[in-house]
Amino acid sequence: MFIIRGSRGIRFVSSIHKRNHHSVGIIGAPFWKGQPRDGVEKGPDQIRESGLVEKLKGQGCSVRDYGNLKFEDVADDEPIGKVKRPRTVGRANQQLADAVHTIKKDGHTCLMLGGDHSLAIGSILGHAASQKELCVVWVDAHADINTPLTSPTGNIHGQPVSYLIKELHNKIPVMPGFSWVKPCISAQDIVYIGLRDLDPEEHFILKYLRIKAFSMTEVDRLGIAKVMEETCDHIFSKVKRPIHLSFDIDALDPSVSPATGTPVMGGLTYREGIYITEQISQTGMLSALDMVEVNPKLGRTEHEITSTAKAAVDLVLGCFGRAREGSHDPDYCIPKP
Repeated sequence: MFIIRGSRGIRFVSSIHKRNHHSVGIIGAPFWKGQPRDGVEKGPDQIRESGLVEKLKGQGCSVRDYGNLKFEDVADDEPIGKVKRPRTVGRANQQLADAVHTIKKDGHTCLMLGGDHSLAIGSILGHAASQKELCVVWVDAHADINTPLTSPTGNIHGQPVSYLIKELHNKIPVMPGFSWVKPCISAQDIVYIGLRDLDPEEHFILKYLRIKAFSMTEVDRLGIAKVMEETCDHIFSKVKRPIHLSFDIDALDPSVSPATGTPVMGGLTYREGIYITEQISQTGMLSALDMVEVNPKLGRTEHEITSTAKAAVDLVLGCFGRAREGSHDPDYCIPKP
């Protein structure tokens, strides 16, 4: 809070107006082939229709919307082992990586609207191509760190982290569509928040690689403020570096965001989700953001669809400087007595 004295009296100005100006580049990735349920490809437009761009501009951001990518199916995309649609998913992620790289070269903080969470492969690799020494904060009910060999379903939206981590490189078989993928982060460069539905193999990988992870049990025990304090201590242990925040809407409890493909009870509250984004924003190091897995087709009512999309918008706004404290009006004034 800042106090300004002038001819109009004493003005109390919220600190939100003193934060760094945000230039946001939006790319829509209407893609669902990393998992079995269609409808999630409608997520980007559903989030936009909930007022995303107008609200970002309303809080002082400059916004360039690059529109939606167009993805094509690959003919004869047969499974490789259990892995489903590898050529289609690999090509889509390569397109996305190129788009994210362009947005970063243009000088924006990149906002990728998904689509399913397999898209984090392209989003993070495209980000890493233009911004070295990334760290990743992954907010999700699921770890998404199965390898192609450990995945019980073969759905790539449950595997993206394994393609990105250097320590797992020798566990990833050669697959068509993925020859361009090179791991770009180390196990100590990622922090998970909100986990509550892990496969046994994923639990083993997290423990073996000593990956920092906060399950919902730990969120309950520590409180979200302590979780974020420890998260920042971990990712900035040596030096402040750019953050890639990958936020799966199913990290929130289904009472808040029901229109998603793999909801799990006992998730983050709306307030905890917003607190995470506020704390990430306050670091001043957010460089790219994924908002994924909003699936309007899976909302049972119009309210479920709109509440899920609205939660996604509010999380994005928190990432780009919206605060819950203080006046949002820079001309708010208490007149002279």
